[in-house]
Amino acid sequence: MPLHDIAGLCDRAAEGGDRGAAAGVPSVARLSLSTFRCHHGLRLVTEPAPVVLTGRNGAGKTSILEALSLLSPGRGLRRARIEELAWRPADGEAAAAWAVAARLCTADGPIDVGTGCAEGGAGHERREVRINGERARSQAALSAVASVLWLTPDMDRLFMDGAGARRRFLDRLVFGSDPAHAGRLNAYERAMQERSRLLRAGTREASWLAALEKTMAGHGVAIAAARRETAERLTSAGAEARPFPAASVAVAGAVEGWLDEQPALAVEDRLRAALAASRRSDAETGGAEVGPHRAEVAVAHAASGRPARTCSTGEQKALLIALVLASARLQRRERSAAPLLLLDEVAAHLDPWHRQALFECVEAVGGQAWYAGTDAGVFAPLNGRAQFFTVGAAAPARAAAAAAAV
Repeated sequence: MPLHDIAGLCDRAAEGGDRGAAAGVPSVARLSLSTFRCHHGLRLVTEPAPVVLTGRNGAGKTSILEALSLLSPGRGLRRARIEELAWRPADGEAAAAWAVAARLCTADGPIDVGTGCAEGGAGHERREVRINGERARSQAALSAVASVLWLTPDMDRLFMDGAGARRRFLDRLVFGSDPAHAGRLNAYERAMQERSRLLRAGTREASWLAALEKTMAGHGVAIAAARRETAERLTSAGAEARPFPAASVAVAGAVEGWLDEQPALAVEDRLRAALAASRRSDAETGGAEVGPHRAEVAVAHAASGRPARTCSTGEQKALLIALVLASARLQRRERSAAPLLLLDEVAAHLDPWHRQALFECVEAVGGQAWYAGTDAGVFAPLNGRAQFFTVGAAAPARAAAAAAAV
């Protein structure tokens, strides 16, 4: 989608009031989608209160939450490739482009945010970001605008899956208190990829490799330090998790261990030397033998000390909820702005007592929450306190076919 089309969608999303800003609640006032997932076109106007999306499976509830998740850095709550996000009619090819735009109400006033896929030819699609009409240099700029946290059914295996999923989960929690973290992660990844490319090509440009390793070391140590600090604060905030179980969080890895022994500058030198020493093996295996991309995030049930991976399914779900709520509370204190919370089919899997506790804890955080589920009865305790939208199946022939019924 050309950038002017993304900007136009931002203009349409911005039309209307800013009741969230007036109420002091970080929230989405308007959301617009264009040829995104199963939604050919959608426009929602919302108040600062919680939003509840209900409808049958496949109606597009999670896609709306996914669109909101793309108002933050990264690949969103489904980690989809950019070409997978385009609307695809049942009898034709996927749309060439898509766009998401929202007016966000913040303590500093309304902010118009848009993102989408700009056409670049097959294999050259790229995601663009606009903030208040201006093109952002990278997605990292989104982390300074608003924080977005989510829980989805796919995350139920977080403690059983590979270490990469847990690192990404923790990094999202870091974004809320340290918006620059997203930029550091991007810079580290780009330097590591370029170093790998040069090593595979058998380059003799030692000075260029040294420059990339210096970049990796500087950003890598900052990444490791930010993760450690966030893990410590989440653990300290565990006492407020009730009735959900408190979680203890720790980050383990070579760089993290060195930070226990030496100051950050010394660790940078040590990491740079380790990268230089591993060039030959890294050329064969790809990536790098050492760095924050190798770290493990260990989560345990604080009361029992049991690793989260050995806890029951219900305890793992409760620990995830506790961590997200703890991060949201920390962000509210430190930034005076709560994150947007996207909760997909979370309440349905809780008993009535914990479900009521979830609603109360989320409300106490003070930001806008977006819930999605197939059973409207699950959200009965929110009657009179939330906005309810019924999401219908998208009809390809109508631009507004996926719009929620108000």
